[in-house]
Amino acid sequence: MPIPLSALDLVIAEQGRTAAESLAATSRTVMRLDDLGYRRIWFAEHHGTDLSASVVPAVLIAHLAAQTSRIRLGSGGVLAPNHAPLALAEQFATLATLHPDRIDMGIGRGPGTFDQTIVRALRRGGEPSTDREYNEDVAAVLHYLSGESGVQLIAGRRQDKGGARPWLLASSPASAELAARLGLPIALAHHIRPDRTITTAARYRELFTPSRWADQPYVMVAVETVVADTEAEAARLARPTDVARSKQTSSALLSPEEAAVHEIPEEARSYVEATGAEQARGTVETVRRRFAEIVEQTGADELMLYASIYDADARIRCYELAAKAAE
Repeated sequence: MPIPLSALDLVIAEQGRTAAESLAATSRTVMRLDDLGYRRIWFAEHHGTDLSASVVPAVLIAHLAAQTSRIRLGSGGVLAPNHAPLALAEQFATLATLHPDRIDMGIGRGPGTFDQTIVRALRRGGEPSTDREYNEDVAAVLHYLSGESGVQLIAGRRQDKGGARPWLLASSPASAELAARLGLPIALAHHIRPDRTITTAARYRELFTPSRWADQPYVMVAVETVVADTEAEAARLARPTDVARSKQTSSALLSPEEAAVHEIPEEARSYVEATGAEQARGTVETVRRRFAEIVEQTGADELMLYASIYDADARIRCYELAAKAAE
C-alpha cells in the first residue's frame, strides 16, 4: 500500500511578499492538496516572527475547511501553554461541528516564539510552562473533549460524534512517553530534530496504552520534502531553507537566487548538511527511496511533508511530484 501523505504548512513569509499574499498562496496550495488526495494539512502556531504568517491555527482551519471538501485540517500544533484548556476544547469542538470528521487537534509543548516578552503576554504575565503544567494542560484538554468533564462545549452537540481528533506533537522520548500514556496518535518532528526520530518512535510504541482516542499506536513523521525534476533543481529550491537554518533567525525566506549568493557559515555547515541529509530531497526516484527508508526506520504509518519552498507554484509542483514518489 502507498504510504499516506499529509502536509504541514507554516504559511511561509517570502521576502518581498506580503502576509496577504502568503495566506492566498496557502489557500491555493490547500485546494490542490485536496484534489491530489492528501490525507490532512496542519498549521502551526508561531508568534512574533517574520518567517511565518501562521499565527492562529484555528482561524486558518476554519477558513480553509470552508474552501475544501475532503481533506482533514488541523493544528501542528496548537500550543497548550499559551491557552486555557477549556478555550482550546471549545474552539476545536466548534470547528468539528462545522466540519464533522475533518478536524485534527495536534497539541504542542513550545511557546511558538523565542521572545520571552511575547511568552509572558500570551500567558498573561506568567512564566514559561513547566513540564508538569504542560502535562496537566494536555490532560485537561482531553478531559473536556471527551465529555467526561460535564462541561457542554457547544450547545446541542454530542462530543463523541465526528469530533476533533487529538494528537500529540513530539521531538523527544519524554513527549513520546506522554503520548503513549494518554493513548494518543503521535506526530514526530523529524524536520526539526531528525536525530531523535527513531528512538522517540520506538519509545512510543513500547509504552503505548490503548484509549478512546486510539486503540493502537499511530506514528506520523513530519519530514522536510523538496522534490523537483532534477537533483540540481531540488538543491536550488532547498538552498533558502539551508540558509535560514544556518542563520537560526526568523527572517523571511529568501528566494533561491538570493540564497545562492549567501554563504553558510563554517561553524553551521556540518549541522545544516547533516539535518538536510536526513530529509527527503531530490528527484521522484530519490525521494521515493528516502520515503521508504524513513518508513522502514520508524515504522511510520503516515508521512507529513513540510515543503519549505519559495513560491507557491514550486511548492505545489513539489507536492504533485511527492505524490508520485509515494505511489
